[in-house]
Amino acid sequence: MPFAECSVMSSREEFVRLALAEGSNIRELCRRFGVSSSIAYKWINRYRGEGRGGLADRSRRPRSSPERTGPKIEAAVLKIRASHPQWGGRKIKKVLEREGLIKVAPAPSTITEILRRHGAIDPAESSKHKAVTRFERSTPNELWQMDFKGHFATERERCHPLTVLDDHSRFSICLKACCNEQTATVQHHLEASFRIFGLPWRIIIDNGSPWGDGPENPYTPLGVWLLRLDIAISHSRPYHPQTLGKDERFHRSLKAEVLSGHRFADIAHCQRAFDAWREIYNHRRPHQALGMEVPAKRYRASLRTMPGELPPIEYAPSDQVRKVQKGGWFTFKGRDINFSKAFAGYPVALRPTDADGVGDVFFCRHGVAQVDLRNVVPQTQTARYVPEHPLAMSPV
Repeated sequence: MPFAECSVMSSREEFVRLALAEGSNIRELCRRFGVSSSIAYKWINRYRGEGRGGLADRSRRPRSSPERTGPKIEAAVLKIRASHPQWGGRKIKKVLEREGLIKVAPAPSTITEILRRHGAIDPAESSKHKAVTRFERSTPNELWQMDFKGHFATERERCHPLTVLDDHSRFSICLKACCNEQTATVQHHLEASFRIFGLPWRIIIDNGSPWGDGPENPYTPLGVWLLRLDIAISHSRPYHPQTLGKDERFHRSLKAEVLSGHRFADIAHCQRAFDAWREIYNHRRPHQALGMEVPAKRYRASLRTMPGELPPIEYAPSDQVRKVQKGGWFTFKGRDINFSKAFAGYPVALRPTDADGVGDVFFCRHGVAQVDLRNVVPQTQTARYVPEHPLAMSPV
């Protein structure tokens, strides 16, 4: 190992002095100090020309870097980063190319190095990002993801951001600053979205209010309203937020790019910020999962229009139709069947299955539960809610 770490300069100076002494054996000294002859003669020559100062380490940086990006490119990169502090090399490269800010955009790794060189990257934050496996529906509007992001305080009230995202394109359908998480509020904003973007085939939601009343009772008035519009609903697995992974990721971006470090006066102030960012997110912000395209390029409005009135509930002549009573139950074959209060006042249809004594419960065209009459006692049965999978009529 060349020269001991205890005092590099002292070891080098001692070596050189011994080597310059009359009659010294330089090769033997090299062996004793553990350095090569080329290194030894380099220090000897420097010492002769510069004295002790010539033994100090010098920068290995080349005098010129012909391949280094020019100041114009670096300025363009830093300008985009300043406007969007959360965007990395891939997004910035795409924007440079799309907007023609420079002739040839550098590679994402080069842009990342520019950001790092100028102190625009937090190493601790950068280490958190890992590659993930993504799954998506094959067409727009096949599935929407909907949830509330965690509420936060403004100067006057609390804001509850309602988010709706198209699974295929990541297009932000709805981003609304709400003052509560009630059914009427959500339904109002969904109606406005349906009139602009049309109806999806299915919406996935979590198990909390107003979407559900826990895993054991997944139906609420909001879900019944969606089923009447012929929109199937699915609920995420309890304690598995990754089921709504794309919307959860959208929430992370919303927090990082809009909410963090900002104070809002009221709901209206929040909505102005949401509207401005939603425009950027849908139409300007490149998305890595979309091959660095923007969500708007992959999204198209649904051809299923929002009806002026809810369609009538109709069943086949062979169906056994029962009306759900106010307490959330109906009678079938002499038994009281406990059901969901969300369907109170509506008719449901019972259809036989391949298993004798087991019937499927349908609301409109959607299977929502099963009834098992094989047990002779007690006289009151509880309907079992069925897993929420797309039916054959749903698009594939």
